Amino acid sequence: MGQIGIRSILKSPLRTELRTELNSQLKEYDTIEREAHGIALSRGWTLKELNPAIKGMTNMMTRSQLSFGDMDSKAAAMMIQGNTRGIIKGYKNINQFTETDQQVADLAHKLIDFEQVNNQQLQGFL
Repeated sequence: MGQIGIRSILKSPLRTELRTELNSQLKEYDTIEREAHGIALSRGWTLKELNPAIKGMTNMMTRSQLSFGDMDSKAAAMMIQGNTRGIIKGYKNINQFTETDQQVADLAHKLIDFEQVNNQQLQGFL
């Protein structure tokens, strides 16, 4: 979901510094996604794709929220909120499984740590 949110926000006019930060975060999300797909492929798992309607709703919501006021601050706030939701969901997912798959758990913790760092990086744009 982070990738979709970033791509949607990047369609808006933003300061160069924020755009650079978001592009950097997008690259890391892409790296984590490739790792997840690699784990799934090596184990014969099939991953569900995100519903395409969510992309459309995300784009509409982003346009609406960034239509007036300080776009950089609003975009940073939206990303911080999304990262925070991702952190909470990540911990819930980790805690719901009694048998730990170490490779999956490590990747989940990597994503959580990444989202926490993202929040710190984005605070300067609020």
